[in-house]
Amino acid sequence: MPAILNEAPILLPTAANAQPPRKLWTRMELAAAESIGLDLTRYELIEGDLINKMGKNWPHVSSLVLLQKWLVMVFGAEFVAPEAPVDVAPEDNPTSEPQPDLVVLTQDVTEFVCVKPKPEDIHLVVEISDSTLAFDLGTKAALYARAGIIEYWVLDLQGRSLTVHRAPHAGRYLDVAVYSEAEAVAPLAAPDLKFPVAAAFKA
Repeated sequence: MPAILNEAPILLPTAANAQPPRKLWTRMELAAAESIGLDLTRYELIEGDLINKMGKNWPHVSSLVLLQKWLVMVFGAEFVAPEAPVDVAPEDNPTSEPQPDLVVLTQDVTEFVCVKPKPEDIHLVVEISDSTLAFDLGTKAALYARAGIIEYWVLDLQGRSLTVHRAPHAGRYLDVAVYSEAEAVAPLAAPDLKFPVAAAFKA
């Protein structure tokens, strides 16, 4: 049975973990910066912060390919988009433009040539986590929950597990469960097909 989580831990600010002042960005500011030649392809905008997506190590690449292969088999290649920018909640859109590792869309990717997918266009969002696990389970989970994205998976490379978030409500997911590599889970959009968590990891 998967382990059930009620909510993510909360870290209260202290003198030890206080952060220095920082520049918060908006989508409009980034678009202006890119228009004059600034290369921001390695970054994604999350709550006003520019997050360096860093280079992907081989365990990350391997798991992404394996998980994408299964999702393509279930939903079709034209419905699975890697590292595609998506819209979130209207109140978050000005300062956030996440680029999940994988997005399963409700429509063919060609429908989004001129617009970004909105939450209602998304069946499933997937993040693959190594050093970013706390961020993906905390900040990003809240961002996707506020957007009403119905299902969010976080593949934990170190723990060899899959955390499944469902039932977004009032800025958080009410249904959060952790599946070990000995278990399997079916996405909401394909309830008859179970993904074996071990299939995302090299044996």
